[in-house]
Amino acid sequence: MANLKKFSLTFDQKNDDWALKNLDSGRTLRRFDTKADATKGGVLKNVIGVEGGSVKIHKVNGRFDEERTFPGSKDPHSSKG
Repeated sequence: MANLKKFSLTFDQKNDDWALKNLDSGRTLRRFDTKADATKGGVLKNVIGVEGGSVKIHKVNGRFDEERTFPGSKDPHSSKG
């Protein structure tokens, strides 16, 4: 998993929306009105692109919720997800 790009989806209180950020560059790739908008049917996969990556998804309070890997074939074998 060391070669995967790392991303995070967090709630931005200042803008009152959800931001998907590339953790390597710190750049915000896209903003969403709701967490559900970001996590529904292939949206994250499409934003991340064909190279894929690992997305850490947080709760509104900032605590870790879950992690998703795109494409799924790059998910480490030891992962429960």
